[in-house]
Amino acid sequence: MTSGFEGGDRILASASPGEVRVAVLRDGALQQVAIDRPDLPDGVGDLHLGRVTAVSAGMSGAFVEIAGGTTAFLPENETPPPRRPIGRAVSEGDWVVLRITRAAQGGKGPRVTMRVDNPPPLPASRKPQLLARGPGAALRLARAFPTLPVETDSAAVVALLGRDRARLVHGNAFDEETESAFAALAEPVVDLPGGLRLHIHPTPALIAIDVDGGRAAGLGDAASPARVNEVAAAEVARQIILRNLSGAILVDFAGLPIRKRPTVLPPLEKALAADPLEAALLGVTRLGLVEIMRRRVHPPLHEVLGSPTSAATHLLAALRAMARDAAARPHIKLALRAGKEVAAAAAALPIALAEYQAATGRKLVLHADRALKPGEEQIEEDRA
Repeated sequence: MTSGFEGGDRILASASPGEVRVAVLRDGALQQVAIDRPDLPDGVGDLHLGRVTAVSAGMSGAFVEIAGGTTAFLPENETPPPRRPIGRAVSEGDWVVLRITRAAQGGKGPRVTMRVDNPPPLPASRKPQLLARGPGAALRLARAFPTLPVETDSAAVVALLGRDRARLVHGNAFDEETESAFAALAEPVVDLPGGLRLHIHPTPALIAIDVDGGRAAGLGDAASPARVNEVAAAEVARQIILRNLSGAILVDFAGLPIRKRPTVLPPLEKALAADPLEAALLGVTRLGLVEIMRRRVHPPLHEVLGSPTSAATHLLAALRAMARDAAARPHIKLALRAGKEVAAAAAALPIALAEYQAATGRKLVLHADRALKPGEEQIEEDRA
């Protein structure tokens, strides 16, 4: 697929059964990405009718039951103005219209706000319920980059954004280079020229990034570590944005004594200036680790894809490949052979299965094979 726009600055939206992947390109390189999975939504932007179940003055907030039996947290500063103590803003048993502002994380429910523009009237049916979905990835990034054209292989995305903004392309909206760059974001190691490497390790408490200078740090002159870490700082910031890393982030830069670690802060701060979430650069710890704090809105990419890669991600990738294969060979009936875990993931992806059937004209034929591990899925001809 060849772009009809000059300069390489554009948004690409590639749709496949159960998934829409969106990539923002600047000068041909990824700048931001997002993934929508309608079977597994993160909920950010969704509008809910909820019931206040508990008010906590000590936590300066209230707990609210929303659709699906989920408990969300309403901070005191997210109640309608004027600001007042949470116990005066809401009471236990109140019915309120809310919008999710931050996705759930590690057993903690989503964060919500009552500050909703033009809230709808309360439904007659008083039960926690979803009132409206928030904007998907394509619309969200189209709004964030209003001057960039959108190329997509999805008629639904064109209908959503309008023909004056989005152009329908034949085949996959992602070319091979974009597919490769997108897939690389699932890997914990980032290879850079000169042997420089970043190792990115998410943990439940924080994100650890280790800069391995490799042979680039051992070139023999005193200026080498500074040059290496200036390159590393730019890539650290880029990966934080691309992977949507959030919370506490600690970076161990390469080849510098602790007393010289603050020299990496100016180039890192410059690179982080492009972050739409305005990550805070906190400084250098006594151990020489650079501290960054970045707020959470949507889940980071490693949570969406799974770390290691989840069974759902493997199945969606297989459906994407099967849908393309079916389009190229419509006369061949296809089946998918997958390990038990990946096959079981189909039960949680009904929208993906329905979209696969709509795209191919056939229901998914899925064979569970205990001998196959996740990632070893096989597309085969269905001879039944």
